[in-house]
Amino acid sequence: MKAYRKLVLLLSFLISLSMLSMRPAEKRILVFFETKGYYHESIPTGVAALQLLGRQNGFGVDTSRTSDPFTDEKLSVYDAVVFLSTTMDVLNEEEQTAFQKFIRKGKGFVGVHAATDTEYAWPWFNQLVGAYFKSHPKQQDAVLHIKNSKHLSTKHLPKTWKRWDEWYNFKNIQPGLNVLITLDESSYTGGENGTDHPISWYHEFDGGRAFYTGLGHTHESYSDPLFLKHLLGGIKYAMKIK
Repeated sequence: MKAYRKLVLLLSFLISLSMLSMRPAEKRILVFFETKGYYHESIPTGVAALQLLGRQNGFGVDTSRTSDPFTDEKLSVYDAVVFLSTTMDVLNEEEQTAFQKFIRKGKGFVGVHAATDTEYAWPWFNQLVGAYFKSHPKQQDAVLHIKNSKHLSTKHLPKTWKRWDEWYNFKNIQPGLNVLITLDESSYTGGENGTDHPISWYHEFDGGRAFYTGLGHTHESYSDPLFLKHLLGGIKYAMKIK
């Protein structure tokens, strides 16, 4: 009987190991928020909100205020990297190369707000993020138009969405972007991108996926359910989660 019980326990243990190996690996993102230029005071609020989104939606969230994780080995554990209001030249040449390899392996990128105010001397990054920051007027209310209501990041949004934020004007806007949301420049002062002023978009690039939203300057953004679901949808797109 003792031998039988030992056999049963061994079989149970082996079955447990088998079931464990069948479970899909946890999705994981890196939230990167180094700044070499303007520092957005809402960054800590944004980091906390992204950590909460991870806990609520079953994916891991690591954070870094420095570029130390940008090596082949360290990036290999992530499905996507979020540039949360990064500014200016934050990656050296070796780190840039590691990040390019990461994207070319089919991984994802999410840019939030000042991610477009980053790496102006790196054309590949311009193509990835989709545009560069040019200028912005004072913070104010503006009307946004949802151009694609089928995407994970926008299907919950009203077709016309009025909100307060800091509204970027862009330069070096790349061709082939799938625009999700545009700004109605007649609804606020200081717009410089015309009637089809993009403020959020996505595209496939160099083997990976990229999503960008120009929203997210204010602390209040990170407690706004509509914005958080917008951001979550972009992260899921980048991580290839339906």
